[in-house]
Amino acid sequence: MTAMMLDDSEASDAELIGRARGGDRGAFGKLVERHYGFVYRAAYRWCGRKADAEDIAQDVCVRLGRAIRDYQGNGAFTTWLYAITLNASRDMMRKRARDTAKVDAYGAYASIAGEVPADDPAEALWKTVRLLPDKQRDAVLLVYGEGLNHAAAAEVMAISETTVSWHIHEAKKRLKMLMRSAGEV
Repeated sequence: MTAMMLDDSEASDAELIGRARGGDRGAFGKLVERHYGFVYRAAYRWCGRKADAEDIAQDVCVRLGRAIRDYQGNGAFTTWLYAITLNASRDMMRKRARDTAKVDAYGAYASIAGEVPADDPAEALWKTVRLLPDKQRDAVLLVYGEGLNHAAAAEVMAISETTVSWHIHEAKKRLKMLMRSAGEV
């Protein structure tokens, strides 16, 4: 490495992205290493299972390798990475839905709630969130699970901020109904 180039551990994301877009595998590897935990945590919020979160994180790394050249840098890298993670999570959920029998939301909640320790109401709530329709689930997970504001969640979901707010409002109504029917509220 020349004296002009920074050590990869000191390089900014923007520098690593620029080098990775140019084919620098070391820069790409450092970028993946730096953001792998972020991707894994987001994937875990969406799926709720460690093995699935690991599979999603690996899938995101592969997708990132193909997509890094298309990253324009118009928004935050992590917002773009959220979108890739969200898509990979949705793909896994769709595959799982095809591979398993359909269960209505109340039956699914009852069976999932039975797997959650009675002393962990937070995990019971997140498992119920995962039963929501896609857009409602995504809005809740991004805003409450990942701590994004409505504007950032809107950017990740490629919808308006008002629509994010509407999905969250509808999700709260549905969650209240689901939790009551399961005796959690």
